[in-house]
Formats: sequence, C-alpha cells, structure tokens
Amino acid sequence: MLSTDRLLAFAAMSFLLIVIPGPSVLFVVGRALAQGRRAALTTVAGNTLGAYVLVVAVALGVGTIVERSIVVFTTLKLLGAAYLIHLGIKAIRQRGSLRAAFEAEDDTRHTGTLRTLGEGFAVGVANPKTIVFFAAVLPQFVDREAGHATLQMLLLGLVFNAIAITSDSLWGLVASTARSWFARSPRRLAMVGGTGGLAMVGLGVTVAVTGRKD
Repeated sequence: MLSTDRLLAFAAMSFLLIVIPGPSVLFVVGRALAQGRRAALTTVAGNTLGAYVLVVAVALGVGTIVERSIVVFTTLKLLGAAYLIHLGIKAIRQRGSLRAAFEAEDDTRHTGTLRTLGEGFAVGVANPKTIVFFAAVLPQFVDREAGHATLQMLLLGLVFNAIAITSDSLWGLVASTARSWFARSPRRLAMVGGTGGLAMVGLGVTVAVTGRKD
C-alpha cells in the first residue's frame, strides 16, 4: 500500500522532528526528575497515545480544521500551556515531600498510574509541534493513487510513534538515572523536584508564546 521509499522518507522526517526536544520530551524529563522512572515511562505511554489520537484526527479530516483555524489552534495551544504550568507549579510545591515519595516508590507503584498516563496523554494530544507536523506533513506522504488514504495515514502514524516512544523512553531513563544520584541527599532531591517543576513551567510559557499567530 505504501512504498518503502515513502515510509523511509517519512521516518527520516519524523526522526528529525522527534530528536529535537519539544513539549513531550521536556515533560517526560521533568516527570523523570520529579517522580522517577516509572512515572516517566508512564508519561511516555500517555504521550504516545495522545499523539496517535492526533494521527486519527488528521486521517479523519479534523487535522485540516486545526491547521487552518487560528482560533482552534490557539485554543489548543493555550490549554496545553496552562496545563503544563499547573503541573509544574504543583511539582514545585510538593518538592519537599519528594524524598518520602522516592523511598515509598515500590510500595505505591500502582498509585496514580492512570492519572499519570492521563496527564501524559493530555500533553501529547495538545502538543503544538505534533499537531502542525501531522496536519501539514503527514498527508504529503500519502499515495492517493494507491487508495486507502486513511489507512496509509494510520500506518505512517505508527511509524512516527514507534520512533517517538523509543526516543522519549531513552530521555526518561537517562533523566531518572540522574534522579537516583540526587536521591542520596534530601536537599538534592528537593532541588531536582523543583528543577523538574520549573522546567514544566518554562515549557508551558514557551508553548504559549511560540507557534503560529495568524
């Protein structure tokens, strides 16, 4: 249905977009520093699900509306930015309790998993960079003459997500490893929790002030 050349070209373009840290990567890193490996990888899973919802939306034609409507685009962007800032402030306020959370991580590994997954999903589905990429680039790799355009876009989306989940997971694992070193000192751990929160706040502000405005 899709030629190997098209798949490889799309994979290469996706890789170039993914390796440049954007909202999803920075959010995963912030989560890894603030809450550890499990939270980071759960966030990656949520991000991936959110990104694929965007693929489905584009495949069904919704992506065109988002790409062409400045109102819809800006609304999604600001909602995502506000959510990131909210989570960042929350992480900063709770940085003092990070030590206890770290020590009890094995006992509470199932607590809040769905919530963490949902928060990752929200960031993934509201990622301005991914929205624009899927709306503007994804349709260009569809072979209209081969038919089944919707299925082709869904397949291309799987290629994108496979690359993204690998890259984002590596970022999360590296960041969570650094967190283990910080955990040797309560002061260091509180500092890294605050840093992760500040990163999310900064990311939210960046998302709010960048991107298409007209």
